[in-house]
Amino acid sequence: MSNFSRRALLASGAATLALSACGNPVGSFNADRLDARVDATRDYLRSGFPDLQPLFANAHGILYMPLVSEAGLFFGGAYGQGALRINDVTVDYYSATRASFGLQIGAQQYAHVLFFMTPQALADFRASEGWAASADLRYAVPERGGSAGIETTALFSPVIAVVFGQSGLIAGASLAGVRYARIIP
Repeated sequence: MSNFSRRALLASGAATLALSACGNPVGSFNADRLDARVDATRDYLRSGFPDLQPLFANAHGILYMPLVSEAGLFFGGAYGQGALRINDVTVDYYSATRASFGLQIGAQQYAHVLFFMTPQALADFRASEGWAASADLRYAVPERGGSAGIETTALFSPVIAVVFGQSGLIAGASLAGVRYARIIP
């Protein structure tokens, strides 16, 4: 009986240790720190890229993803966390997960922002369980001259993505999809 008690004690101790090492997915990141990163991203875009002002003025909601890390060697993936703001107030937190397959190698970090230009696009995003980027999405990549390369026709797109702040190197072509999911801080 004493062997059983020792085994039970050791097993329960090991289980307790293992569970204490696991993080709770709810509340596993600091919302204040994420909001500070979102503020810095917003301020950087507003001050450094004046061509984006029409997007800021006309968007019904803006999803900021201040840091996305991506790596790939044939199979690749990316992950980042951000916040959805309406009238510059955080209403929800989201994660972005990207999986890819193809001829690719390398790693990079970047930031991106989704401007929801119609109330319907914003409502569809918020109502979905896991929204995936689709053909409705237009991309603009800011350049050093302060231009975001946004065409006039892009302003009429339901969702506009601005990708910026790339560092690192990833080369190759791949098929990829990004899934955005609501998270609880």
